[in-house]
Amino acid sequence: MAVRRRAVLGGLLAGAAAMATTGCIADTYADTTSDHGTKSARTTEPKQANQPDRITVVATGDVLLHERLWTTAKRDGSDGDWDFAPLMSSVKPLVQKADLSIAHLETPLAPAGGPYHGYPLFQGPPQIAAALKQTGYDLCTTASNHSFDGGANGVDRTLNTLDKVGLKHAGTARSRAEAEQTTIVDVGGVKIASLSFTFGFNGLPYPNGQTWRAGTIDAKTIARKAQEAKDRGADLVLVSCHWGTEYSSKLNDQQREVAPQLLADSNIDLVIGHHAHVVQPMEQFDGKWVAYGLGNLVAAHREPESTKAEGLVVRFTFKRDGDRWSTEQAEFAPLLMTDVLPVRVLDVRRELAKGTSVAKKSRLELAQRRTTETVLSLGAAPKML
Repeated sequence: MAVRRRAVLGGLLAGAAAMATTGCIADTYADTTSDHGTKSARTTEPKQANQPDRITVVATGDVLLHERLWTTAKRDGSDGDWDFAPLMSSVKPLVQKADLSIAHLETPLAPAGGPYHGYPLFQGPPQIAAALKQTGYDLCTTASNHSFDGGANGVDRTLNTLDKVGLKHAGTARSRAEAEQTTIVDVGGVKIASLSFTFGFNGLPYPNGQTWRAGTIDAKTIARKAQEAKDRGADLVLVSCHWGTEYSSKLNDQQREVAPQLLADSNIDLVIGHHAHVVQPMEQFDGKWVAYGLGNLVAAHREPESTKAEGLVVRFTFKRDGDRWSTEQAEFAPLLMTDVLPVRVLDVRRELAKGTSVAKKSRLELAQRRTTETVLSLGAAPKML
């Protein structure tokens, strides 16, 4: 897939100023039962001499395609084409600087030209996929309570659309064989696995009884999948959980129970949460992190003064010591969705530093204060980006 190029200087991953034009993130690896029929031999390959010692991963919250965002994309487009990229332009610098950037695509995508649907059975404009790629994302997690809003066709169409624009994906599947694969991306020789699960599907049944279409949150199942990822050569395993209580920054019982179990597993390196549509805390267990809820990346709840308009970017730096990786640093940045057309998601600190913004200074400061208080509320101390 077409991705950012990186240079490695002295064995250390260079920052944005040293971005080069050679090297790439390779294709997803599959086991011998996959549709692609390629065998993963990553566990037997020698470590690359120029493998970086540090890797940065950026993740953001739900991509929830309410109708007001369609209107924005129409306004931002030209010649009848819709363009969602300007909506996300403020976060583009943070997303592009990471070695791996992950978005959570909560809703299935409709065919080009629609019909499009909002709540309660979402089927969003497929143009969002190209915009996510243009913004700098490499991978979308897709397991959510809305995964089956469009039935089996919605799952298939969404993944086909992501494939078409070069975005990797994890969480839903078009076939049993695909469900048995492990999504592993190669970042400069470092193999990073992405696993994605949800608490449920809003009462909708599995399409055609196909229970392999998406996975639900179960600590034992996730542990087994994480072991499979390691067996297939993953250096790092990232778990996405669609969980929590909507519109509440407080953790629910499932989050309190499952997060410590997952991070106690030696095969799991990071847990990233979505679904609540508001920011939830971050917490650390024995050096490993969970970001319980990142709020929204883009949505239009039409409550511009509420916490529903606030979101979070997180960045984790992983450091290699021999054959082992650990989290060296956790960072976060508050986001704010505007409501007046054209809608924008804003990097709050960047907007405040500019001195002028489409959002009022007082609203930006409120978002920064509330988000920071929530992120730090469990005693963890991630740094502000």
